[in-house]
Amino acid sequence: MTHTVTLIPGDGIGPEICAAMQRVVAATGVKIDWREAQAGAGTYEQCGTPLPQETLDAVAATGVAIKGPTATPVGSGFRSINVALRRAFDLYSCVRPCLSMPGDGSRYTDVDLVVVRENTEDLYAGIEFDQGSAQARHIIEAIDQAQPGAIRPDSAISIKPISVSGSERIVRYAFEYARAQGRRKVCAVHKANIMKATDGLFMHTAQRVAKDYPEIEFETRIIDACCMGLVVNPADFDVLVLPNLYGDIVSDLCAGLVGGLGLAPGANIGRDCAIFEATHGSAPDIAGQDIANPTALILSAAMMLDHLGEKAAGDDVRQAVRSVLAQGACVTADIRRNLTGSAQGAAGCTAYGDAVAEAVAQKPWQSA
Repeated sequence: MTHTVTLIPGDGIGPEICAAMQRVVAATGVKIDWREAQAGAGTYEQCGTPLPQETLDAVAATGVAIKGPTATPVGSGFRSINVALRRAFDLYSCVRPCLSMPGDGSRYTDVDLVVVRENTEDLYAGIEFDQGSAQARHIIEAIDQAQPGAIRPDSAISIKPISVSGSERIVRYAFEYARAQGRRKVCAVHKANIMKATDGLFMHTAQRVAKDYPEIEFETRIIDACCMGLVVNPADFDVLVLPNLYGDIVSDLCAGLVGGLGLAPGANIGRDCAIFEATHGSAPDIAGQDIANPTALILSAAMMLDHLGEKAAGDDVRQAVRSVLAQGACVTADIRRNLTGSAQGAAGCTAYGDAVAEAVAQKPWQSA
């Protein structure tokens, strides 16, 4: 069987890490018909938009895409290409596994958790009004009638919508994910002690949904206490489900527990579409130098293979990454610095990708 997947190389280091990822996927033997499409700052220069309709059409046609990091050009009118893609396809669930691997250079050895972030609401909904605008003045005047002096007249305004329907579907996704993956616990993260209306709604919705999954342990934690707990004892966590802003911050925190963003995969999942991506940026300062770490995108491809029903191939990719990192002889500069404090002797993006692809083909863990 051949799977058709849209490939968006992106900007900066995107094309390099995508090439490494493709070689690793090819080594699994899974047949992929790659349909390349463009997005990013480079595309804006060529097409006048960073996200052409042709790219949206390609993703809609395949239903599955994997993308390198993209840069949003200044003055394009786009807040974020990633946000635009999530909105276009209602990719409401951002899934970011964080797993310790031998040789990842992190301070922890026992991290195994998954961050499930709501992708469409909260302060990232993009409902903002500039200071001094007619809309901001109108909102300030309206609120002043109920709570005089609550907002300073020279304020900019951002709106934080949290809905029952949006909260329910992301929490239910987290529980269904936990059930499918054999996970033991779901933790809903919030700030309901202060934001009683919005975060309170999220917390209460999570508590209600949790009753449908009695076999899975459930707890709630306040966001600041959760962040402290993740640093003190990450093994205490399993699946975390969070509103958009908290999820963005906590997912980067958790990436830091397992070696950094260069090792952190991600997926954006909706009802009819899934887009897989590395969680880091386009790193234009090192583009074209063959020193980028493609691990995050390679592990995102493993998630993509799972999604395509190729679970054995996805497991092989993860095992291959673990094998190469554990050996430590062929790792990129960021990992080498984590391990030794120096990038001396580091492998390039191409060599590292080839080493992972070879491990996929040879499967050395089967004879270990």
